[in-house]
Amino acid sequence: MSDVLFIVLAALAGLGGGAALAGFFIKNKHAQQEEKTKERIKSMLREAEITAETIKKDRILEAKEKYLKMKAEFDEEMNNKKNIIITNENKVKQLQSQVSKDQEALKRKEAELDSKKENLQAQLHSVQVKKEELDRVTNQRIADLEKIAGLTREEAREQLISMLTEEAQSKASSQIKDILDEAKLTATKQAKKIVLDTIQRTATEHAVENCVSVFNIESDDIKGKIIGREGRNIRALEAATGVEIVVDDTPEAIIISGFDPVRREIARLSLHRLVQDGRIHPARIEEVVAKTEKNIEEEIVEIGERTCIDLGIHGLHPELIKMVGRMRFRSSYGQNLLQHSREVAKLAATMAAEMGLNAKLAKRAGLLHDIGKVWPEEQELPHAILGMELAKRYKEHPEICNAIGAHHDEIEMTSMISPIVQASDAISGSRPGARREIMDSYVKRLKELEELALNFDGVNKCFAIQAGRELRILVDADNVDDQKAGKLSFDISQKIEKEMQYPGQIKVTVIREMRAVNYAR
Repeated sequence: MSDVLFIVLAALAGLGGGAALAGFFIKNKHAQQEEKTKERIKSMLREAEITAETIKKDRILEAKEKYLKMKAEFDEEMNNKKNIIITNENKVKQLQSQVSKDQEALKRKEAELDSKKENLQAQLHSVQVKKEELDRVTNQRIADLEKIAGLTREEAREQLISMLTEEAQSKASSQIKDILDEAKLTATKQAKKIVLDTIQRTATEHAVENCVSVFNIESDDIKGKIIGREGRNIRALEAATGVEIVVDDTPEAIIISGFDPVRREIARLSLHRLVQDGRIHPARIEEVVAKTEKNIEEEIVEIGERTCIDLGIHGLHPELIKMVGRMRFRSSYGQNLLQHSREVAKLAATMAAEMGLNAKLAKRAGLLHDIGKVWPEEQELPHAILGMELAKRYKEHPEICNAIGAHHDEIEMTSMISPIVQASDAISGSRPGARREIMDSYVKRLKELEELALNFDGVNKCFAIQAGRELRILVDADNVDDQKAGKLSFDISQKIEKEMQYPGQIKVTVIREMRAVNYAR
């Protein structure tokens, strides 16, 4: 209503000079609004003061409660520390009391030790006086004995040592001979029985491998196809197989040369397939060689599996089966490695059964003892150690691993199977006809054997006979008696064992002959 009135008055003022009246009303309006605003501000201030007072009281109460709680905690902590201090003070008092007692006891013991020390010093002085007197008497008696015997003490000692040494050597040599004779009597019979049973129950087949394979052809015309234009076919075949193809004047034959028997077999089969097919060119050669390699790998696995089945060996890792198959294409000193390993497996199983040991483990170790020789990668380890590492890699029994690694004495034997495998390996490798040696190395070994024996005092002549399995020694009868002859035979055999490598065993025979010759004139 006031706003309407204000508008009416403003209109009247605009009509007839009511400007003063309009100004009055406007001023009055502002005064009323200002009054209301002040009252509202006062009301808000009073409410703010009341709220602030309430908050202040709440904060004071909270602070008092927190202070009382902290004071209680502090009092409790101080009481605990006070109790700990009191306890520690009591312990310190007890320790001080114990230390005082220990110090008193220590003083008493020191006094006792001083007394004993004085007594010992007195006794030591008395003993020293007696020792000086004894030394004087002993020296006097020694001087009297030297005067009577005409020898000094050092000379007498040397003579006595020399006599005792000769007597000890003679007795030792005699005792060693008695011990060896007794051991032979008790062990030879049983050893012969085991070896004879083993040999009787083991059938062997022998194969001699060379570094050369011969491929026979029907006519010499095929040689030209194999050689190819400007020799491209033969070069492609050599590059694909890694062997050397020798085409010479030998009628109806081609020579395949190489140290790896597997590669030679791949080359021989590839040539056979190429000649049968009639298409001989580099591309065809590579294709045939690849197929042949695959077939050979399958044959290797088949040979390994058939060998394990024949020997009754189960659970062998596939990689080990493959390595067993590769033995078929490897020879050692002319002895086929697979046949050798089969022999060792059968020998070891027979010996283990006779001795009451695990024949299955012995057979398994005998078959795997030379797997290090067929590992395709180049290694700087001996084949026995490499074979042991391969057996460990493929989770073989620890006794088998030890037998493989120790069959050439490169590690210590830790099971009874190890010496059985070693003995079986020696039997298979050293039997007559099993292996062949190069003539030069054979002659060299015999000469080294004779020269070793000639280095001993008293040896006149020496002869290696029986293909180096027996050494006969002729000695000087004047300088070597019967006892020295036995000792000389033992010493030479021990030196041969330490310094030489040889298959089987060597018998050392010392011959002492006394000849009395006179002439009747």
